[in-house]
Amino acid sequence: MRARRQFLIQTAATPLLAVLGHALAAGKHPLPNGIRSLRGAVWVNDAPAHVNQVVLPGDTVRTGARSEVVYVMGNNAYLMRDDTAVRFASEGAVGVLRIITGKVLAVFGPGAKRIDTATATVGIRGTACYIESGEGQMYFCLCYGSADIHPLADPTQAQTLSTRYHDKPLTIGTDMAQPLLQAAPVRNHSDAELTLLEATVGRVPPFQGLQGHIGY
Repeated sequence: MRARRQFLIQTAATPLLAVLGHALAAGKHPLPNGIRSLRGAVWVNDAPAHVNQVVLPGDTVRTGARSEVVYVMGNNAYLMRDDTAVRFASEGAVGVLRIITGKVLAVFGPGAKRIDTATATVGIRGTACYIESGEGQMYFCLCYGSADIHPLADPTQAQTLSTRYHDKPLTIGTDMAQPLLQAAPVRNHSDAELTLLEATVGRVPPFQGLQGHIGY
């Protein structure tokens, strides 16, 4: 247990994550629902956000320049980077995360969930993923788990992915003159961040102890 506490502190590579690392190292996990740490300008429904504020379906969360926020919603946890906006919704039993713009790292527990962007919809099941959504293109890394990817420009190019460890990062575009889903490198997210996010909801990522795990 002491070794795990030290690991959680050491993996907190940024001041924002350091707050989480110390809370988790003190044995406070899973952490309660709500915003667990933030840096810079963060808004919920256009009002300034604060630590411990609960994020609910129907809410819009937004970050400004050089800003980040980490929050827990049930068995899911999110790290939003700078200049990002998302909206949460529910469609029956399906939880929906609408990424309006920006960069999000997320870990999800069991249950049907969907991610909507301007480029694609992604159905996920017990998954961790990193997304960058911009005009005309989306970056998607399925860090582990399963996902059904449906590019909006041509749903016939849909793919189902199952990965164990960042196996097939993709860019998803809108230019019909080339394949919409193309291979990409792993970028802009780390195993340390995934480990801390999973710890906030009382889990460990499946790559821990995986033979051949090289670390990102």
